[in-house]
Amino acid sequence: MNILITNDDGIYSPGIASLARVASNFGVVRVAAPDVEQSSMGHAITASRPLHYKKSPVNFENNIEAIRVNGTPADCVALGLHLWKDTDVILSGVNIGLNVGNSMWHSGTLAGAKQGVLFGKKAIALSAPAGETEPDFPALEPFVKEALQLLLNDSTVNLTNVNFPQKPIGMKYTRQAVQQYDGIVIPGNDPRGRKHYWFTIMPLDPAEADTDRWAVENGYTSITPLRLDLTNEGELNRLLRVQPVEQ
Repeated sequence: MNILITNDDGIYSPGIASLARVASNFGVVRVAAPDVEQSSMGHAITASRPLHYKKSPVNFENNIEAIRVNGTPADCVALGLHLWKDTDVILSGVNIGLNVGNSMWHSGTLAGAKQGVLFGKKAIALSAPAGETEPDFPALEPFVKEALQLLLNDSTVNLTNVNFPQKPIGMKYTRQAVQQYDGIVIPGNDPRGRKHYWFTIMPLDPAEADTDRWAVENGYTSITPLRLDLTNEGELNRLLRVQPVEQ
């Protein structure tokens, strides 16, 4: 199995080194990651300038071939698949910070996986909680390996979002938490007295049972199968029934 790894925290993140180390148990690993942090970039692609890459200065274990790219996670996957056409699966992460619920919409980590699916590949995004310190990646590696063992052997699900709690007690299949979140703009002043603004979010409601948020908050690794089709099929069927527009 040929595995392409990316992330949105950048080539120097300990999370990508940890994932590459674990993924080496399952096949040949290559890395294409942003040269700087690209968190919350969503599925942005670079269309206004050319992409470039350089051999990574990071010493990945097992002589893993790695490049750093002047682009987004989606760019990295597109370029990586161009360079390594024999790639079978995309892994994105392990992200420093969870990607559950509505955060999926702006997650650069998940976008790296989605880009792989757009190119016809199987893809898995992986994230871990971040607090005052970075996640304990060495402690999480057995659980990362367990999740990969489960998902890489499944031939039907093409896109999966995996989120680890700090100390997993088990795994659960989940759905995305879709409660609304509170978007907050926090004003401030820079050292020169100029106005600036921070945008942040917080969930409004307790997590519903069997959602990704609920699983992680209760100590379980959340495994959420996703799809790229955003069609609201229920509403589509209703419109076709009660407000047909075909003449």
